[in-house]
Amino acid sequence: MADFEIDNLTAKQKDYAVFLPALSGFYATYIGKQRHKEPDNKKYDNGNYVPMGRVPKDFENGVEGLNWLNKDEAYFPYKWALYSAGHAELDINKHAPKEDMIRNRDRANSFVLGDSGGFQIGKGVWEGDWKNPACPKAQKKREQVLAWMDAYMDYGMILDIPAWVCRSPEGRKATNINSYEEAVQGTYINNDYFINNRTGACKFLNVLQGENHTEAEDWYQRMKKYCDPVQYPTNHFNGWSMGGQNMCDIHLILHRLVTIIHDGLLEEGVQDWMHFLGTSKLEWATLLTDIQRSIRKHHNPKFTISFDCASPFLATANGQIYTDVETPDRGKWTYRMQPTADNKKYSTDTRQFSQGVLADGYHTTFKDSPISRNLEMKDICIYKPGDLNKNGKEGKTSWDSFSYAIMMGHNVWQHLNAVQEANRQYDAGHYPKMLIQETFDTVSFRDVCEAIFSADTKEESMAIIEYYNKFWMSIIGTRGATGKKTVNAGTMFNNLFDVPEEEVVDETLDEEKLNKLEMEEL
Repeated sequence: MADFEIDNLTAKQKDYAVFLPALSGFYATYIGKQRHKEPDNKKYDNGNYVPMGRVPKDFENGVEGLNWLNKDEAYFPYKWALYSAGHAELDINKHAPKEDMIRNRDRANSFVLGDSGGFQIGKGVWEGDWKNPACPKAQKKREQVLAWMDAYMDYGMILDIPAWVCRSPEGRKATNINSYEEAVQGTYINNDYFINNRTGACKFLNVLQGENHTEAEDWYQRMKKYCDPVQYPTNHFNGWSMGGQNMCDIHLILHRLVTIIHDGLLEEGVQDWMHFLGTSKLEWATLLTDIQRSIRKHHNPKFTISFDCASPFLATANGQIYTDVETPDRGKWTYRMQPTADNKKYSTDTRQFSQGVLADGYHTTFKDSPISRNLEMKDICIYKPGDLNKNGKEGKTSWDSFSYAIMMGHNVWQHLNAVQEANRQYDAGHYPKMLIQETFDTVSFRDVCEAIFSADTKEESMAIIEYYNKFWMSIIGTRGATGKKTVNAGTMFNNLFDVPEEEVVDETLDEEKLNKLEMEEL
């Protein structure tokens, strides 16, 4: 094969809204543990977590090349990521090699946003009486999350109590949160602790929750004070994170942004960042870019929108890889994901991976990544008949745990490239169907967005938003619903509650499943 071709995605980012891959602990483990040689560990090969003979021969920078945050050694450098406190080792004094990708990164050339772990509270994983400021369990977790954020994150989300906790049986039992009001009160406690005890090393985002328009408005009005430099001159929060209804309903999002701007809470150098939780639709990558550009032009030149999802890791865990991206003009934009080759007959196959899967009919199209173009079939389908896995058993799959890590790297590049390609196509005049209407007069989201944020007054902006109400109802939300139907509040809402399938999409990575993959127990 040819020399490894580096694809610098940081350089290609331009002024697009920033996608943050929601880094899996499973993936980070391979990078971190490979850095820390343990020659006395019998499970390691000459101190290497991944035996050198297991690393594909054309991986010039070894396992470290999969670390996209490493600008000098990554096969596809990309400076941004999200990492969740819910999956992290929160004891900052504990030696944690698996966390090394986050803990020991080049802070000057990378950016990591910390998710606080509010989902873990909602799911009942982090037990405690969260509406009681004297509860020792809850207080310990507050202290740990804040210390971890201050130590390792550039920006972090405050530890919110999602509004849907009260409707989660596990959440109610573990947290003693039984109503929307109690979720608000619990968030007050966490906000007060963070704002009074932060060191200033990490900038914090004020998380907005609420399962419908009424709750979302109430939540904002009660929590906005924490971003207000008048009330908190030296320690106010530094931006916003959109959760609940706020992250998936474009009507509400535009209304909220206009309100924040005219409340003076999106000012340059004060509140420069806004994050949208669990957003994977390609159309929304361009929609958010439109919003970012308009706000930069008319209100805050430093304003940045970011969004995240775990889809690249989730797809791999479910046995799928990205093969292509589809951005047809006036059509539906999507990632193409499919099951791929998993057969022990390929254990000695030296064909390039992309050539092999195409020739053998696994895929009709396959867009090579910097990872896949340097793989042979046998690099993924590693086990031959009779081979034993880590547990001394012969499994059904030809993949070992490192195969999954490699394919996660491939999927991360594919997702990043797809998001950037969507923005490139959009800028070239190609529109996804949901962002343009041409029934009578042509109405594009880009033009309406510009009109909203260029208006002189709040009233004018709001009037424009309401005038295009029917347009907003046609824009599919990040959870698969449209307009005011997008009522789910958490990324695992569909697993927690009995709701119609079309209204939600599961974007949460099951780390327990990935831990089993690492141990090859599946």
